[in-house]
Amino acid sequence: MERLPTHPGERPHESDASPGPARTAPPTPPPPATAAVDARGIVTEWSEGARQLLGYPPSEVVGQPAARLLADDAGTAGAAALRDAAGRERWSGTVALRHRDGRRLRRELLAHRRTAEGPVTEWLVVSAVTGTPEGQTPGGQTPAGAPEGEAAGDGTPRSEPAGSGTAGSGRLGEWAFRQAPCVMAVFDADLRLVRANAGMEQVLSLTEDQMRGLRLPEIVPHPVSDETEAKMRRVLEGGGPQQLRAGAGPAGTGANDGWSTSLVPLEDPAGHVRAVCLAAHQRLQEHLARQRMLLLSEASARIGTTADSGRTAQELADIAVPGLADFAAVDLLDAPRHGGAPSPAAPARPLAATRTAVRSVLDDSPAASAAGTAGTAGTAGTKTLYPALSPVARCLAQGHGALYDAADPDLLRWARQDPGAARLLGSTTHSVMVVPMRAHGATLGVALFGRHRHAEPFEADDLWLAEELTAKAAVSIHTARRDSREHTSTMTLQRSLLPQTLPDQGALDIATRYLPAGTRAGVGGDWFDVIPLSGARVALVVGDVVGHGIRASATMGRLRTAVRTLADVDLPPDELLTHLDDLVLHLSADESGTDDTAESAGGIGTTCLYAVYDPVSRRCALARAGHPPPAAVTPDGAVRFLDVPAGPPLGLGGLPFETFETELPEGSLLALYTDGLLAARDHDIDEALDKMFAALARPAKTLDTVCDRVLTAMLTHRPDDDIALLVARTRALHADRVAAWDLASDPAVVARARKHATEQLAAWGLDDAAFITELTVSELVTNAIRYGRPPIQLRLIHEDSTLTCEVFDSSSTAPHMRRARTFDEGGRGLLLVGQLARRWGTRHALTGKTVWAEQSLSPG
Repeated sequence: MERLPTHPGERPHESDASPGPARTAPPTPPPPATAAVDARGIVTEWSEGARQLLGYPPSEVVGQPAARLLADDAGTAGAAALRDAAGRERWSGTVALRHRDGRRLRRELLAHRRTAEGPVTEWLVVSAVTGTPEGQTPGGQTPAGAPEGEAAGDGTPRSEPAGSGTAGSGRLGEWAFRQAPCVMAVFDADLRLVRANAGMEQVLSLTEDQMRGLRLPEIVPHPVSDETEAKMRRVLEGGGPQQLRAGAGPAGTGANDGWSTSLVPLEDPAGHVRAVCLAAHQRLQEHLARQRMLLLSEASARIGTTADSGRTAQELADIAVPGLADFAAVDLLDAPRHGGAPSPAAPARPLAATRTAVRSVLDDSPAASAAGTAGTAGTAGTKTLYPALSPVARCLAQGHGALYDAADPDLLRWARQDPGAARLLGSTTHSVMVVPMRAHGATLGVALFGRHRHAEPFEADDLWLAEELTAKAAVSIHTARRDSREHTSTMTLQRSLLPQTLPDQGALDIATRYLPAGTRAGVGGDWFDVIPLSGARVALVVGDVVGHGIRASATMGRLRTAVRTLADVDLPPDELLTHLDDLVLHLSADESGTDDTAESAGGIGTTCLYAVYDPVSRRCALARAGHPPPAAVTPDGAVRFLDVPAGPPLGLGGLPFETFETELPEGSLLALYTDGLLAARDHDIDEALDKMFAALARPAKTLDTVCDRVLTAMLTHRPDDDIALLVARTRALHADRVAAWDLASDPAVVARARKHATEQLAAWGLDDAAFITELTVSELVTNAIRYGRPPIQLRLIHEDSTLTCEVFDSSSTAPHMRRARTFDEGGRGLLLVGQLARRWGTRHALTGKTVWAEQSLSPG
């Protein structure tokens, strides 16, 4: 038995040779010439085969420009090759090379782009050699006694007389090999390719001549090729047939797990393994189904990651290319259509849309990037007008997708009518899908998919996948638009419920800020308010309703209205919060039957801080319901929290609130805020408080500057919760603006009270207000003497534009206005006061009450 060579060029031992005529061993084919060229065109590797081909040793080539090896004009040839290879993973072509002795050699070159360690990209260049001399078998043996005209061992068709059965079978065998419906190739004992059928050429996009004489890793550099070659060597060594669950893919794609590869030994009549046959069958349907499921699973995580409609549309295009299509375009209608069942007829008018996202396999090529284009898919942001009878308009009207090939009459008519469609489809596009974007009864736009690089046209399963991907994107876009509309509505409601302007008052300088949350949860229920009270006092309110959205904003509006109503009654802070707590309980009971339990608490858990400042006494009374305490800054820059007792949040019921009083020097700062200011993600609560105290302590000319400093110091991003901030600087009404007199409980003192008031008005230069003031003083003092109890006190307060007349007595009985009958002698006093004064009312203290009336002073 003859022993096979175990190394290239090794000859069988004479003792092992089988009897027969003496044969001449075939010459060992030279090794392939390989070299590596980096991105600058410098040779970095030079093989022994390259030395044998061109005669240059490595020391004369490595580190030198590769263009020196070209026989033609180096600059022209190199530039042409670079242009041809741009954006590709592999290049092949015929190049004229210069031998070291000056000869000119034309060789087929095959170059693979490869990335070495690091960011350097280089090309591995291979020169294919002639596989085996004509007339030899792949194993290098000439068939004994082969008649003239028989096929050579490389499979060259034999010339046989017409009608010969043997010749007919030979031709059939050759045809079967060339036209087999699978990938087939034959590799010799040196694992160099000697035969490749049409399937192999089509899959690798290389001709048999270009591959002949090369090993598989040189044809397709990839770990799978190395694994395949190792198994081919095992076949040659007698390991029998081998199987792989992957195969070498087309140019630039590497391994393709949609293939099943078999490696079979080819034996001579003596049973010696002379070559290896590679046969690969594509498990197309199974592979495509798995790829579709993987793509759909990937889309679940990649589509709809933000509330941005444009971003979602681009995510749809990115997931579809290149996994499903070679290009994709997403157009959103300028006016989405809502409701109604799809119509079988196309619309009568053209449809206007905006190209929102595009993606193409050509986007990644250097040529496309240099041109600033988006491949064949067009450019995002452009306006598109679809003709009434176009495939897009018809699919939108019918509500389902459709498949088109390049020869479809509707597609051709659309391309003739619309130059934009002609550019989009391109001359090489052979298959198109049009898929409407529908969600919750609304048609939002259309997605277009096309193939020009994929050889296979779209099929029904591809359309199903495209509709699934598009539906997911449509739901995300619809939800984002709905959330945007709700957010806008909530913001509008929230803004309308907050104070539009700050009221005129002389007790405090005030600046406010409101920042809505930056999350998708929506606007919350934070609010602030400034309420002028009697006696030149001012109430400050800051509150925070639990939850977000329209319901939270509506609840905030109800609570703010309730606070203003209770403040008009002049209740102390603790009593006001008690009444507000009862109101929240009633709201919760009214909404307990709603389905939306998460948002139907009716305000339970709402926090509130209520403060009343009196510029006459410079005292501030405060109470809080689960709210952060206010910060106070004295004129000397000392910052502290006011020790207001922490009451429970509103809506719990049955728990008391306490009022805290403190005196604030003139020019002190009060900072009231909601907890969103302290809920920063990038620092803890102590650090947040230190930053707030430092910002409040810095001197500033205006309170707006103080607000901006606080927010800048506390926030590095959009807040996760709403923030309401109110900063007030205290003023004081000094003794020259306030006058008070103690009065006896005697009707005769009414005239003296009018005289005191008239004289004080003259001292203030308010003679024009004397008539109304005399009537008001006379009526209020008379009521106190007649219906109240001593002691009685009259007080006048002069602000810049307001004069307030107050009468105190120790009775808790409040006066009320009534309509006097025609012949009644009394009962018209309070009616007269109500008509002359801007407003009037009664406020109660622990003992007694104060009846007051305000009148506006003329600008003079």
